[in-house]
Amino acid sequence: MIQPVLAQPATTRNLESKAAEMILPETQKAIDRGLAYLANRQHPDGSFGSGTTYKRNVAVTALAGMAFLSAGHTPGRGTYGKNVDKAIEFVLSCSKPSGYIVRDDSTGHGPMYGHGFATLFLAEVYGMSPSKDVRDKLKGAVQLIVNSQNREGGWRYDPDGKDADVSVTVCQMMALRAARNCGIAVPKTTVDQCVEYVKKCQNTDGGFRYQLLMRPQSDFPRSAAGVVTLYTAGMSEGREIDRGLAYLLRFPPGGDLVRYDAHYFYGQYYAVQAMWHAGDERWQQWYPSIRDELTKRQLPEGSWSDSLINNEYATAMACLVLQMPNNYLPIFQR
Repeated sequence: MIQPVLAQPATTRNLESKAAEMILPETQKAIDRGLAYLANRQHPDGSFGSGTTYKRNVAVTALAGMAFLSAGHTPGRGTYGKNVDKAIEFVLSCSKPSGYIVRDDSTGHGPMYGHGFATLFLAEVYGMSPSKDVRDKLKGAVQLIVNSQNREGGWRYDPDGKDADVSVTVCQMMALRAARNCGIAVPKTTVDQCVEYVKKCQNTDGGFRYQLLMRPQSDFPRSAAGVVTLYTAGMSEGREIDRGLAYLLRFPPGGDLVRYDAHYFYGQYYAVQAMWHAGDERWQQWYPSIRDELTKRQLPEGSWSDSLINNEYATAMACLVLQMPNNYLPIFQR
């Protein structure tokens, strides 16, 4: 069952205080340059994204908005408060009467990815700065997720309930958790069915297959997403968690991830969350490695590069990974 975020015990706060020390001066410089790049790339309508497929995309816009939130720039406050406001306005403008958040001319690889990230962004925004318009659109977005869950317990590219895969499912699960955190009702049955679906997709090696009926081939990016789904649902321990973490630890930052390069930022975005939840030695080893790797990969203009989607997406993802120790966003909190 998804539980709301409550005041954290002193021991947890101490761990997070120690973790915050892991953001070195050069790390903060990289973050600052990344956020400045994003601010300069925002379109007049508040959107983010470039290229034929992902220009003015709701997922890229939501992730960029979350990158600003993770640095403490909230709606109307902070250096990039106005950028956050504009991103919110754009996402809200893409909300249809059905609750579906999508821009028809920029659906990307799968519009439910965009819907999930957009819903997550609105939930984080609403928790920081309540507004009736945001709440109404957020409730509609959550209801669309609930209504489009398929028989297996997951979601896929379109809200038709016909199919499911682990990757899209984790986007919806995180959106539901964030919505629950800020007071939006989420049916327990929806969460329970999702957890069962994800568990069934776990392979014997601890990784996760793409779809339930596909051959059991594991993959680092979606396996990181699978582990985060279980944590997001409220699981903090268990055989599935242990096996999933053991699989991820086979692919540490700095290792041979060339074959995953097409989904590099997606994989690291979820992997760092998994290790943050795992805590202790796993987190202490993982974060410094990905921190140093990302710092080295930053381009002179302050961006990170992703040929599959665009640099705005890569930069937002990199900034989110690097800022994980800040612990500003409820969805990332232990």
